[in-house]
Amino acid sequence: MKKKISKALSILLPILLGVFLTIYAYNSFTPEQLEEIKSYFRNADYTYILIALVFGFISHAARAYRWRFMLEHMGYHSPFKNNFMAVWIAYFMNMTIPRSGEVSRALVLKKYEDIPFDKAFGSIIAERVVDFIILLLFIATAVLLQFDVLKTFLLHTIPAEKLLVYGIVAFVIFLSAILLFIYSKSKWILMIKGKISGLTEGLLSVWRMEKKWSFLFYTAIIWLGYVLTFYTAIFALDETSGISFGVVVTAFVIGSLAISFSNGGFGVFPALISKILALYGISEEAGTAFGWIIWTSQTVQIIILGGLSFLLLPILNRKK
Repeated sequence: MKKKISKALSILLPILLGVFLTIYAYNSFTPEQLEEIKSYFRNADYTYILIALVFGFISHAARAYRWRFMLEHMGYHSPFKNNFMAVWIAYFMNMTIPRSGEVSRALVLKKYEDIPFDKAFGSIIAERVVDFIILLLFIATAVLLQFDVLKTFLLHTIPAEKLLVYGIVAFVIFLSAILLFIYSKSKWILMIKGKISGLTEGLLSVWRMEKKWSFLFYTAIIWLGYVLTFYTAIFALDETSGISFGVVVTAFVIGSLAISFSNGGFGVFPALISKILALYGISEEAGTAFGWIIWTSQTVQIIILGGLSFLLLPILNRKK
């Protein structure tokens, strides 16, 4: 019973959060501001959004192709078409149940290629470890590029004295967590250690694979595609077309985190993007419209291609 409640909450809470943020944002705008947001939608140059979608498509195709290197390393082969459709189904599923996409990808290969679920799922986890490290590098880059802006924002938001106290408290908590992690015998800590051990093993498996450089090359293509997707979209609105690449990286990181920790970023992505862009002088109306334009276009692409993949998988894999 507890597991069912926990599973239901894991599905409902992100959706409810997205609904709440959407309604809250809508009610916080005056009728004049809402009309201004609508004008941004009407006047946007959607040619750039279409180009952004092409970059997104390329990055997802590269993800599907990269998967073959992990599978071949384990002695399995799956045709590109099935990998490609499995990836789109995964993105589609993540919009309904957070993190269910990884499971659905593995299930697709189990059903159509008879690849053991644990092997396919393990290859996906190994991929995610690499992608997580890349995301951490982007976060570090964003902090370095925008350190002055972030420092000024924090100092204006939180007095220096309180910021110092918070910093000391955070350091003490961090040090305590490290000591607890090293010496504690708690089953929860042991479980976390097991998870970290599994992630380390996944990362090492990438390094040991025969075609690791091909794997890393396609990893670079994936993330370059992600960044270009976001960067190209800024030219759709005059108000965002002048932001620097450093701002793009910062907004991209925030957007990626919003998507990772919610149902595809519903409600959360536009709200966070508007807040980040506001730090750089972009009006809340323009930032909100920009966030919703990107999120909507990407979501429509996922729904269409994910839905088509559901339909085409059994047809293209029909046994003669």
